[in-house]
Amino acid sequence: MPKPAADSAALGLGVDRTSPVPLYHQLAQQLEAAIEQGRLAPGSLLGNELDLAARLGLSRPTVRQAIQSLVDKGLMVRRRGIGTQVVHSRIRRPLELSSLYDDLETAGRDPATRVLRNTVEPATPEVAAALGIEEGGDVHLVERVRYAYDEPIALLRNHLPPRLLDLGTERLESTGLYRMMRASGITLHSARQSVGARAATAEEGELLAEPAGAPLLTMERTTFDDGGRAVEFGSHVYRASRYAFEFQLLVRP
Repeated sequence: MPKPAADSAALGLGVDRTSPVPLYHQLAQQLEAAIEQGRLAPGSLLGNELDLAARLGLSRPTVRQAIQSLVDKGLMVRRRGIGTQVVHSRIRRPLELSSLYDDLETAGRDPATRVLRNTVEPATPEVAAALGIEEGGDVHLVERVRYAYDEPIALLRNHLPPRLLDLGTERLESTGLYRMMRASGITLHSARQSVGARAATAEEGELLAEPAGAPLLTMERTTFDDGGRAVEFGSHVYRASRYAFEFQLLVRP
């Protein structure tokens, strides 16, 4: 059920005609910020383009161009007979040693988890090297789909040393893996991580509500405790249409 149309005055929308930034881009940036900050929640209607243009003193083509840029980003959708509706906000996650579950919860994104596999299997050469265990030895595999606002965001595959902690499926579906580790007395200290991108397989696309071949962000991480022991090797994929990593870059002295 669509929510009532947003009030442009309540959202604080406005444009600066003395700025070199195009008017449509100013409006698009303000609308995107309102979505990211939760002032325009998923399901909200933007309202009539003519009314919005009149309130802001803009032409209808300018307002339409601003809205179309957000439609192109997947943040809004035009629905016949309903109007322009907010679909979701893109999740932006800083690159730090934290769990996706905790980050989503902190951002108020209502995280949820579906466990696909929770089993012990022989360690592959890659997993064995990451965890510092013998190839072919037992390793615990946990595979999950992580949701935000009931929408799939990421497919998470984690390998852990056997008997590291209690990995009950019910607990895995109610909280985050790092939170479970901390509750078991494991102090996370550092991680080695790489980020990349590739196309979704048919199976991944089905799980993440994307077509096969859609762009996915990838992340591999080996996490170490305060004693230098590898406690987790994660291999995750994220929907590029819904998710982004954020970097802070500093100038080297």
